[in-house]
Amino acid sequence: MTLTLESMPGSSGYLDMYPERKISYFKNPYVLGLTFVAGIGGLLFGYDTGVISGALLYIKDDFEVVRESYFLQETIVSMALVGAIIGATTGGWLNDSYGRKKATLISDFIFAAGSVVMAAAPDPYVLILGRLLVGLGVGVASVTAPVYIAEASPSEIRGGLVSTNVLMITGGQFISYLVNLAFTEVPGTWRWMLGVSGVPAIIQFILMLFLPESPRWLFMKDDKSKAISVLSKIYDFARLEDEIDYLTAQVVEERQKRANVRYLDVFRIKEIRLAFIVGAGLQAFQQFTGINTVMYYSPTIVQMAGFENNQLALLLSLIVAAMNAAGTILGIYLIDHFGRRKLALTSLAGVFVSLVILSVSFFFESSTSNGIYGWLAILGLALYIAFFSPGMGPVPWTVNSEIYPESYRGICGGMSATVNWISNLIVAQSFLSVADAVGTGSTFLILACVAVVAFVFVIVLLPETQGLTFEEVENIWKARARSREQGTESLLEQGDES
Repeated sequence: MTLTLESMPGSSGYLDMYPERKISYFKNPYVLGLTFVAGIGGLLFGYDTGVISGALLYIKDDFEVVRESYFLQETIVSMALVGAIIGATTGGWLNDSYGRKKATLISDFIFAAGSVVMAAAPDPYVLILGRLLVGLGVGVASVTAPVYIAEASPSEIRGGLVSTNVLMITGGQFISYLVNLAFTEVPGTWRWMLGVSGVPAIIQFILMLFLPESPRWLFMKDDKSKAISVLSKIYDFARLEDEIDYLTAQVVEERQKRANVRYLDVFRIKEIRLAFIVGAGLQAFQQFTGINTVMYYSPTIVQMAGFENNQLALLLSLIVAAMNAAGTILGIYLIDHFGRRKLALTSLAGVFVSLVILSVSFFFESSTSNGIYGWLAILGLALYIAFFSPGMGPVPWTVNSEIYPESYRGICGGMSATVNWISNLIVAQSFLSVADAVGTGSTFLILACVAVVAFVFVIVLLPETQGLTFEEVENIWKARARSREQGTESLLEQGDES
């Protein structure tokens, strides 16, 4: 058959023509298995984010120098982010050069090594080294997992499957709080909390040995037989033939593009630049609206609100983490039914209201001994997670997995993930110091203002990509680039006439 834009496998036109070929989320156990194993990389990310928030309470008890220094506390938290920035930066190159599977295996090995170093650390400085290694592994995984899942997913459920990776992140955070609570009375508390993180990395390493490479990457590397073998487990026979024809038609063009791929092209080629601005912008706003501040420091925030017992702080933070995971499950459904754009806007509106509640509660809590404001802060935290987790949690990762051309997907995915980690680092490294300098209430008010800017950003720049093929999404950016060029030419012509 001749493949037009409307008849591309997975496009809305194709699925309207052949509705019986549409795949639902739970229809194919093989795709779910690939998604789950790849998503363990997200679990590593989430576990590390959550576990340090509880471990830090006990690290301060063991090391007086840490207890007396906000800077050391922030460095222990944020050194993993420094590693993640390096890992994400190199992760795109690793993915494109060696494939998604090998990149995952490398990230698991580094993460497991880092967990051993952290557990055995004799002082805060060796602990910081372990945090750096763990961050390297998380950084590579943060680039690899969404791309691997997206490239193995039918387009009609791609958003939900990529969001499953975000569910693994939030699930990892929830598990980390359970682990934190489990080890509160065990000798060597924080060493167990941090050391256990190597277990899922080892599990993923073993399982990944038995999984295939991404079919799109195999096509790009001329390993067509292996690619067809993978695709045959994803699609039924009728659609399989169309998918193979489609990928074959695309591979020559993509290979020609890939031969000339350069980092500078991301900024030089207009349609890629427009896509990267949106992708990187979403990643930055995900962090600057405060999510990992809440997750890294939620026990500390709970203590700031007046609940000073370590175990109570961890228990309340566990509830917050459970809401985060539950909200992400809701997001998996909504992202392919409600759409990326609407979901992001609804999420940001709720995040703004929640941050204002947090700000108000801390303003009043500091001036009165009334415990009601402590509970108001807990309510603000819960509402924040309830709104953030279904929307701004999965949307940036999903959008970044689908908005770039195949030849630039690894590079742009790595660069946008690097933006996420740099933003994460800035927030994590500065939150306690800023809160100490201007007050916790003012700090949350600043984050609320960022949420307003993010809302405007989404309205103006984010297109809806729900249900579209990679090529249909690419055509959106090409159309926008052409319209901007035409608009510039029109302005120049008006200037010449005047």
